[in-house]
Order: sequence, then structure tokens, then C-alpha cells
Amino acid sequence: MISHAVLTAMMPEHLLLLGIVLLIAIEIAGHWQRAALAVALVCVGAAALTALNLSLSGYSTAPFAGQFSVDPATLLAKAMVLALALPVLLMSRNDFSDGEFPILLLSSLYGACLMQSADSFLTLFLGLEIMSLPVYVLVLLAYRRPQSAEAALKYLVLGGVASAMLLMGASLLYGGTGSLALSAFSKALAAPDNMARAAVVLVILAFFLKAAIVPFHAWAPDAYEGASVPVTAYMATIVKAAVLLTAVRLFGQAVLASPMLELLAVLPLASIVWGNLAAMKQLSLRRLIAYSSIAHAGYLFYALLGAAEGRLQAVTFYVLAYALMNLLAFASLPASDDDSLRDRLDKLKGLFHRSPFAALMIGIAMLSLAGLPPFPGFVAKFMIFRNVMAAGHTTYAVLGLVGSYLGIYFYLRVIQLMFMSPDAAAAPAGKSSRGLAMGASLACLVAALLVAVFPGWMMARL
Repeated sequence: MISHAVLTAMMPEHLLLLGIVLLIAIEIAGHWQRAALAVALVCVGAAALTALNLSLSGYSTAPFAGQFSVDPATLLAKAMVLALALPVLLMSRNDFSDGEFPILLLSSLYGACLMQSADSFLTLFLGLEIMSLPVYVLVLLAYRRPQSAEAALKYLVLGGVASAMLLMGASLLYGGTGSLALSAFSKALAAPDNMARAAVVLVILAFFLKAAIVPFHAWAPDAYEGASVPVTAYMATIVKAAVLLTAVRLFGQAVLASPMLELLAVLPLASIVWGNLAAMKQLSLRRLIAYSSIAHAGYLFYALLGAAEGRLQAVTFYVLAYALMNLLAFASLPASDDDSLRDRLDKLKGLFHRSPFAALMIGIAMLSLAGLPPFPGFVAKFMIFRNVMAAGHTTYAVLGLVGSYLGIYFYLRVIQLMFMSPDAAAAPAGKSSRGLAMGASLACLVAALLVAVFPGWMMARL
């Protein structure tokens, strides 16, 4: 009975593990290298469908009591994270021809799924490290420019700092409560003693560093710029989604009070303002997306200020809308053999005249990320600020809303370059086929349209 519960509850993870083993076997054999991408797509897709099916059936169990459990909301979060990885795999064909990328990606996804089911800091830390370590390698995998080494080093060092802060916070929490359960964290939020407060602050700051919240954001622009397009897309979407969904699980039903309330309001607000301001002067598209992601991380952590019952719903919908639009933009970028030229914003000048489809897709992504109706980004921001106001934090909601208007400028600047600027010399075209990347674009567009037209379907299951 127990083995059956373990097999069923961890089926998405087991399918990812099967894919990793098959991909390693293909890599060792040296044959069927072209099949690596297909194997990865099948295993990730099967894992996503399995998680979705279990969620829709209302499956709930705890095969490892106190360490690992699943419920419909957890399984839906896993299905979403896994499904978002499919466009990343599709667009990776233009940058990676061997099996190293899918092996590392599936390994990182295993950790991301493990985090969603964590009931203790032991499982949480294990999942966080399994997710993070392959990404450090992925930043270096497509070594196309000298900055890649520096970016990977910064990401590795600051990622290690985040892990150390999480471990120190968990150890202090254990010293004060005698428990490593995630539920002990929500209790410590309201505790008056200094040890509990220090533990909570360290854990929160670890999540801030992983999500690139100001002033712990310095690694993100360099890492995003130094990595290749599929890796940047993965870091900006799946990694951020896993971290924020885990943060919601960590806070649970806790009601925030001073001084933790101010910590979770002021730094995310600073991220919203600084991320949007710094993005205005960027000449690199990936650095622009990095500062945009810093601002969006601020919006997501703002959701923790809202009522406990609406947090998961608001964060899950926001993560989905934000990730789909980022993936749409990355998948639609014209291919080029010169990575630095491909990344320059001025190369988007007149893109509509050269590639109308790519310009339209990137334009839709920018408008949604700006939070303009009728795109899903508008609904996502509305849900965040509505919940914050419903919890009585009107001042913070207004300040965050004002800060969000700063971001409209640089998103519209990208649109202006593509549609209203004279045609620029195109970057040298890549040799690889763009068919898979175009398929990833269409998949993201269809999913975004479904989310925009039927938002209630997903929210009703959270």
C-alpha cells in the first residue's frame, strides 16, 4: 500500500528520472543523439499530463509523512512548471545539438517538482539544490561570449549564499521550535522572540536572493545576459515559478504582522520601482528582461501581503501569465549565429518589416508584461493588487500600482523599435531550423489565449 502511494504520488518525478536515465544512456552510447530532444519532450510531457490528471482527480496523500505530500493544488503547480518547460526544450534545438542540455534541464525540473511537495526544510533544501546546481552549469553550457564565465560564477556564489542563509534560518528555527516542518515557519512569523525572528528573516532573504529581489538582485542581469536564450528563458520562468510557488507553500495560512509585514512590502516595492527604472536604459534585450523579472518578482511577493486564502490563486495565475509571455518573447526572437548581436535591442528595429510574425508575438508579450488589458498580464496584476487591498494594505497597493506604471515605458519602447523604426541591418541568420521555435511560440500563444479567456477554470482548482 505504501509503495503504491509512493509510486503514484511521485509519478511525475519518476517519469523525469526515467528521462534522465534514458538521456544519459543515449549520451554514453553515442548513438541516436537526435532522439535526445524527443525523449526529453516525451518524458516532460508525460510527467505534466500525469500531474494534471492526478490533480483533476482530486488525488491527495502523504507517502512520506512530514517530508513529502501531494494535493490537487500541489499537483497542478507541478503540471504548470513541467508544461512551461516544453517550449524551452523546443527552442533549445537552435542552441544545443547534443544531449547535455535536456539532461541538465530534466534534473533541474526534478528539484523544482520536489520543492512543490516539500513539508520540511530538509526536503525543501534538497529540492532547491537539485533545481539550482544544473542551472549553474547551463549558464556555461553555451559558451558564446566571455561574460558567460563571470555570469555563472556570480550566480554560483550568490546561489551558495542563498543556500547558506536558508540553512542558517532553518537551524535557528529548529533550535527555537524543535521542528524542521514548514508549518513551524508560519508559527515563527508571529513569535516575539529574537531567535524566531532571525530565523524568519534569514529564510525570507534566501528566497529574496533566489528570486532577485532588490538589493539581492545584482546576479540576475549578468546571468541572464551571459546565458543563451533557452537558459535565460528557463531561469526567468521555471526557476522563478518554482521559487514563488514554494514561498506561498511556506507561508501557508499565516497572517503577516509587523515587522515582517514591512519586510515583505518595502523590499518588493523597491524591486518594482528599481527594476522598472533600470530596464529603461538597457541596450540588451536579456538585461531588459532581467530587470523586468526583478520588478515582476516584486509583484509576486506582494501577493504574500494579501489574504491567506487568495495567495496561491493570485501567485499561480500571475506566474503562469508571466511565464507564458516571457517564453513567447524568447521563442519568437530571430535566430542568429552571433549571440551578442541577437541580444541587442537596436537589432529589433524594423523587425515587423522583416519578420511580421516574430514582431507580433514579441509585441503581444510586451503588452501583456506591461499589464495592459485585455492580455492575461492585466488580470494577473489585478488579482495581486485586489488581494493586497482586500487585506487592508491600501497604501502599499497604491504605491505598487504606481510603480508598475513605470514599466509601461520600456515595454512600449520595444514595440516602437519593431513597428515604428526604420529597418536595421539584420543579425546573421542562424543555420538551424526555426520550425521548433515557431511551434513553441504558437503553443505559448494558444495557452495565453486560453488563460485570458478562461481564467476561472484554473482559479477554481486552486
